Amino acid sequence: MLIKFDKIMIKKFIWIMNALQVLEALASGKRLVGELYIDEVTRQLTFKAFNRSGKKRKKDKTIRHLEHGWLKESAKNLKYYESIPKKVGMASVISILERDTKIAKETLIDFELINRV
Repeated sequence: MLIKFDKIMIKKFIWIMNALQVLEALASGKRLVGELYIDEVTRQLTFKAFNRSGKKRKKDKTIRHLEHGWLKESAKNLKYYESIPKKVGMASVISILERDTKIAKETLIDFELINRV
C-alpha cells in the first residue's frame, strides 16, 4: 500500500508491509510501533509494524468455592475473596466470615498436605 504525503510540493511514498493489519489497527484507534527505513532492494521508504503480543498469564487455579467467595492459587499468591450481601445483618456477616475463613484454613492445610506427597 502506498501513502502520499504532500508538503511544500514534495511527495513521499511509504511502502507499508502487512498493510491490512496496520490499517485495521489504526481504524480501531490503536497506536502502532514499528520501524521506518529505506529498503535496500527497492529503495523505497518502508514502514514495518512490530507484531507485539501481550504477555500470556496463566489463569488462577480455584482451590475451593466458598458460600460467598473463593480461594484461588496464582503463580505467586494465594487469593481469598469474600463478598457478603449487606441485607443479612452485621451479626450474620461476622459469623459467615468466621465460618468461611475456617473452611479456607482447613482447605489450605489439606492442599499443603496433598502437594507435599
